[in-house]
Amino acid sequence: MTDLMKRAGDVPPLVIENARVVDPSRGIDAAGAVVAIGGVIAAAGPDALNQGRPDGAVVVDAAGAVAAPGLVDMRVFVGEPGFDHRETFASASRAALAGGITTIVTMPDTQPVIDDPALVDYVFRRARDTAQVRVRPMAALTKGHGGQEMTEFGLLKEAGAVGFTSGRHMVANAQVLRRALTYARDFDALVCHVPEDPDLKGSGVMNAGDTAVRLGLSGIPAEAESVVLARDLRLARLAKGRYHASLVSTAEAVDLLRWAKGQGIQATAGVAITNLTLNEIDVGGYRTFFKTQPPLRSEDDRLALVRAVADGIIDVVVSNHDPQDVETKRQPFAEAADGAVGLETLLAAGLRLVHAGDVPLARLIEATSTRPAALLGLDAGTLRPGAPADLVLFDPDEPWVLSEEMLLSRSKNTPFEGARFTGRVRRTVVGGKVVFDRA
Repeated sequence: MTDLMKRAGDVPPLVIENARVVDPSRGIDAAGAVVAIGGVIAAAGPDALNQGRPDGAVVVDAAGAVAAPGLVDMRVFVGEPGFDHRETFASASRAALAGGITTIVTMPDTQPVIDDPALVDYVFRRARDTAQVRVRPMAALTKGHGGQEMTEFGLLKEAGAVGFTSGRHMVANAQVLRRALTYARDFDALVCHVPEDPDLKGSGVMNAGDTAVRLGLSGIPAEAESVVLARDLRLARLAKGRYHASLVSTAEAVDLLRWAKGQGIQATAGVAITNLTLNEIDVGGYRTFFKTQPPLRSEDDRLALVRAVADGIIDVVVSNHDPQDVETKRQPFAEAADGAVGLETLLAAGLRLVHAGDVPLARLIEATSTRPAALLGLDAGTLRPGAPADLVLFDPDEPWVLSEEMLLSRSKNTPFEGARFTGRVRRTVVGGKVVFDRA
């Protein structure tokens, strides 16, 4: 636990009134208010002010804006330790707050890899000292991300790891992944894996198809994802463990997930907001900020992913925040590193789906807040009384244009530079305290 909650007793009561309160955890989407006392939710919804305002409360008039649980971003790469020049906990937390994110779940892809309890403790200490959001680390699934020797799940979970992941890497050895799923089951731990076969990916740098041929770039077939996902889902069935496909990007993956859930397999999946709102055509200018893992796919794939989010086949939406510096991005497209920053644009880009009528607002909040918190066992993603008062207040209809100068992340590799958005964060609250105020 960071000192955010320890300081809660010093925070005056907070009242957000005249809001549209959206809380998927309780099925609420109605005009009302949110009241926080002592850093926790006292009431939220249409009847929140029935007992009046607490004495000495800070009162915020939402003027019809949406009050929702703070977002929980389940896939965030932070440079500390080893790559501080790309991102620090301090810079990542500033970016997260601007995007309405109150909890970031960090990946272990650092130098050294987070595969030891002492390193998990290091993450907590650095976050406590420098971050303004809640930071929850995932630990590496295998030592050094080598894919061969499992880490000590029990000790790592005891140290505070909220799950175990292969980060950017695939575990090629099926027996290792089977054992990891079995071992994790004893700790009720979530195993997160990227279904991408490096051999099938080969030298591919974007989605395989006509666009890749036209651009003269080598392609990554959908089978690089679906072959591994099909294997993983069967291993999850065999081991009876909790499996999470960290990122999916294809219609084939959606079909496999629908089959797995129909079979009762404990399988969930995430999708990057870029794969929901962009497609392979965006690569047309050879701009390396559109080079991501997994790659931007076809429009048919994108539409299938959007439908899967709407109907719950895909459980969570993540930023897949992966900061890269100019040395790794200012390269020919084929040689540039994968990755894009996304903390500040997760909600705004997601609202594109809401305004298009493809995903209801409550479902978007569920996928970016309530559901990831539930998967990881976090006390977050809800406005129920007694929960930590972490929430976001945003105007779903405010138009704005993103420029590089606005970005608070240390790295600037966003695919949304110059993009027009409708919907912007006004305030972000952590532990009952307004820690970001655009006004």
